[in-house]
Amino acid sequence: MLAGFALGAGGLEVLELDPESAFVHDLAIVALVVILFRDGLEVEGEMLQRAWHLPLRKLVLAMPITCAIVAAAAHALTDLGWTECLLLGAILSPTDPVLSSSVVTNPRVPRLVRHSLNLESGLNDGLALPAVLAFAASLRVGESDFVWWQFVLQDVTLGFAFGIVLGLVASRLLPAPGHQQSLFALGTMFATYGIAVGLGGNGLIAVFVCAITLGIRRPELREPFEQGADDIIEIVKLGVFVAFGSLLTIGGLFGDGWAAVAVVAATLLVARPVAIWIALLGSRTPPDWVAFMAWFGPKGVATMTFSLLVLADRIPGDERIFNLAALCVFVSILAHGLTDTPGAEWIARRSAASARREERPVPVR
Repeated sequence: MLAGFALGAGGLEVLELDPESAFVHDLAIVALVVILFRDGLEVEGEMLQRAWHLPLRKLVLAMPITCAIVAAAAHALTDLGWTECLLLGAILSPTDPVLSSSVVTNPRVPRLVRHSLNLESGLNDGLALPAVLAFAASLRVGESDFVWWQFVLQDVTLGFAFGIVLGLVASRLLPAPGHQQSLFALGTMFATYGIAVGLGGNGLIAVFVCAITLGIRRPELREPFEQGADDIIEIVKLGVFVAFGSLLTIGGLFGDGWAAVAVVAATLLVARPVAIWIALLGSRTPPDWVAFMAWFGPKGVATMTFSLLVLADRIPGDERIFNLAALCVFVSILAHGLTDTPGAEWIARRSAASARREERPVPVR
C-alpha cells in the first residue's frame, strides 16, 4: 500500500488510476471473492456445530454497535449528516479477512479464537454490504421508493441459499484428486458469485457459504486448493492494496484535519473494543481472548471496496466519506499488520499458561 501511495496521485504520479473505473472496482471485488472462498474452505464442520455462538454474537451485536459508535463519533467530530455518518459506520463495521489471515491460520492461537475471527471476518463483509447500499441509496436522488428491509432480506437470504445449494452441487461434481481440483474450485468460486449476483442475491455471502459447504463435504479439497491457488490469492491481495494506495493523497486523507484522526482513533480504539466487550458479555469467554478479538478487527479490502462503491455513486459527501475510510484502512494496515505476530505470540503464551494451571494437581491435605 505504501508502494502504491508513493507511485500514485499522492507521490510520483507514475501510477494513474481512476477511482470510479471498472478496473479498480472489479479488482477489489475479485480480491474479496478469492479471499472469502479460501477462508470459507478452512471452516471446520465440528467447530461450526460446537462454536457458533461467539461469531453469531459478534455479527448480530458487535457489527451494529460498531456502526453506531463510529457514526456518533463522526457526527460529533465533523459536519456530516446522520445518514452520511451511518454510511461511514457501515463501511467501517466489517473486519478484514486479508489482514486477519495470519492470525486465523496461526496454530498457536487458540482454535476457538481462530474459528470465531475467521467466521466473523468472512460473513461480516457480505452482511455489511446491504447496509452500505441501503444508506447510499437513501442519499441518492430518486430512490424514494427504496425499501431497505426488503432489500436486506432478499439480498442476505438469497446469498445463503445460493451458497448452500451451489456448494452441495460442487461437492458432488468434484473431480478426482489432482491439479484439476484447484481449477475446479476457482471455477466454482466465480460461478457462485456470478449466479448469486445475477439472480439478486449477495454474491459475497454466497461465495463464503459455498466454500464452507464444499469444505465440510469435501475436506480433501483444502490442501490442493491451497497449493494451486495460494499464489493467485497473494497476487490479487497485493494488487488491490497497491491500487488503493495509488488513489490516496495527503491532502485528501487529512481533509478533515484532526477530526479525521479522531474518527480513526474512535473506530480502532473505541468502537471495535467496546462492541466486542458488549457482544461477549455473559459468554464466559476468557478476558484475554476477548481483548485479542477486540483488537484484531482490522479494516481493509471490504472497506476499500465499499468506499469505492460510494465514490462511484456520486452521493453527497462521497469524497469525504472515502477519505475518512481510507485513512482508517491506512492506519489499520500499519497497526494490525505490525501487531499480528506479537499478538499471536501473546495469546499463545497466555493460553499455554492457563492450560498448565488447569492441569496442575490440587494438593491433598
